[in-house]
Amino acid sequence: MVGVRCGMTFDSQDDTLDFVRFLNKNFPKDPEILYLTVHVFSDLSIRASQTLLFTNPASPQVHQLNAEAMETQGKWPEAASEYREVLAKNPNQQGIHYRLARLILSQPKTETTNEDARKELESELKINPDNPGAEYILGEMARQAEQWPEAIEHFGNSAKGDAGFADAWIGLGRSLLSAGKIDEAVGPLERAEKLQPPNPVPHYYLAIAYRRVGRHADANREVALHRQTSEQARQTKQELQLGLLGPQSVDSKEVPNPF
Repeated sequence: MVGVRCGMTFDSQDDTLDFVRFLNKNFPKDPEILYLTVHVFSDLSIRASQTLLFTNPASPQVHQLNAEAMETQGKWPEAASEYREVLAKNPNQQGIHYRLARLILSQPKTETTNEDARKELESELKINPDNPGAEYILGEMARQAEQWPEAIEHFGNSAKGDAGFADAWIGLGRSLLSAGKIDEAVGPLERAEKLQPPNPVPHYYLAIAYRRVGRHADANREVALHRQTSEQARQTKQELQLGLLGPQSVDSKEVPNPF
């Protein structure tokens, strides 16, 4: 730990990272080591951003960094302006239209919100056809509008682009269920369950799918798993509130079931 502090003091990034790797390999769950690691990477991030700003102040990367900082502060219009500066300098920069779509959807909804976001997402897919995040949001927008064929297509593309994206498999399964394609819905929901066993959501929809195809024993099992994982999620949320905000912030009666 002293070696880490010396490395940071003398701005020796290689030495610092060597010490951090050693500490995390040998003491992977030590709270003091984890706390130190958080601060090391935070400080290294700040130093790198300062170097970027001083050496390339007009670069698209500086505008993107500013946009990301403003986005975390909830300054949506300012962040959008910075992202558009990135596109002005590099119209084919991947990920920027996707971020703009997220900003649009984060702000208070207007009559044009969905259409504006859709345009940004479609522009993103023209630049990067394999963006699973853009496909997922388009799928969710279609699902909420009960446009099942479009939702199935977009969720399917999202899951294809990122086979480990559990939410995409859930969205695909839910949309297939709503479209009456019960047999087809089982596979995606089982895939989501394997990816996220503690998540109550796939258990819930699998129970529905199994029940509708006549697999009653499997449906009963999923109902039990849904109850179990929902309770675990509630307890985890309560423990996080307790750890972050203190005991006075947690009232078990006020912690809602997340599903």
